[in-house]
Amino acid sequence: MIKRQDIEKLENTVLAPYAMKSGASRGRQHQEKDHSYRTCFQRDRDRIIHSSAFRRLEYKTQVFVYHEGDYYRTRLTHSIEVAQISRSICKSFRLNEDLAEAIALAHDLGHPPFGHTGQGVLNKLMKGSGGFEHNRQSLRIVKLLEKRYPDFKGLNLTWEVLEGICKHATDEENPYFQMEGRRFPSLEAQVDDYADGIAYNAHDLDDGLTSGLLDMAQVRQVALWRENEKELDKNYSNLDDKMKKYQVVRGIINHLITEFRKTTFEKLNKYEIEKADDVRKAPERIAGFGKETEEKNKELKKFLYDNMYRHRRVQRMEFKSENYLTRIFEAYRNKPELLPETVPKNGNKEEFERCICDYISGMTDRYAIGEYKKLFTPDEKD
Repeated sequence: MIKRQDIEKLENTVLAPYAMKSGASRGRQHQEKDHSYRTCFQRDRDRIIHSSAFRRLEYKTQVFVYHEGDYYRTRLTHSIEVAQISRSICKSFRLNEDLAEAIALAHDLGHPPFGHTGQGVLNKLMKGSGGFEHNRQSLRIVKLLEKRYPDFKGLNLTWEVLEGICKHATDEENPYFQMEGRRFPSLEAQVDDYADGIAYNAHDLDDGLTSGLLDMAQVRQVALWRENEKELDKNYSNLDDKMKKYQVVRGIINHLITEFRKTTFEKLNKYEIEKADDVRKAPERIAGFGKETEEKNKELKKFLYDNMYRHRRVQRMEFKSENYLTRIFEAYRNKPELLPETVPKNGNKEEFERCICDYISGMTDRYAIGEYKKLFTPDEKD
């Protein structure tokens, strides 16, 4: 039978010199005995999958609220897709797939109900109490809010996974700002960052077309779509729109990954990256697109913002979502006895509002809608 030490030895042999090895981890906040057959990063991945916050992602908005259809992506399916893209890229660079997968599966744990709209609402409501940002909330969940172990709060994840989770946080809570001389996170974390964007944009195109918010004439305004459709038509000239949609989105994902790998490999050679800490101390991020691909990806993002995220149907749902969360938050703040007994109600104003924020941000879309009805609809049963 294989042991943890055997896997660690295999990593030292098979993985690239600049990959993060599990045996070289900076460890955990609370010291634990090593597992007999799982590396520390495999253990982190498993803890994330078994967490309550991960399960709740099933009913948290990507773009469409859960009741708008079973087909559309949620935060859970998005996280799984990011993990798949990240693992594929990491394997091609001989990076640590287990570390990348753990980061990818945890990267959206802190998202509140109703996606980025929910984040904006909670940030506004928490303006005088520290604000709200989903990456920082992800860190708060895995370090404090998950309660599954008797010896510590949170999941007690490794330093490297925490480093990857809080990719956008620029405060003292971010582990990699505590490391002298470092500028960037591990290459695995950088890969996850781009895998997130690749999955997000390509799959929102898919959902946008399926929902009818976008049509074929509109998406042909985007260079990435036109180029990949042109390549597809060389081999398949009579595909229906549904099959064409699947294949063009597939082509866009493959194109972006291919260009990402090319540019990243060039930078690895340019800066003579030989170990994991070289990645962290490099003059610029090692992972990324070339200039032309970056511009095309920006065009796609802008297209989605202008034509999908600002669509009347999406805006109407965002308007309702803002109303739901604002009124729920204010009700709890003005009448604390409406909160469950498990939510702390003591402390100063900032501490109390943070407890309310933690509770609301942990809600799924459907739970938040149900709670709104219970609070403000007289004939709704509690």
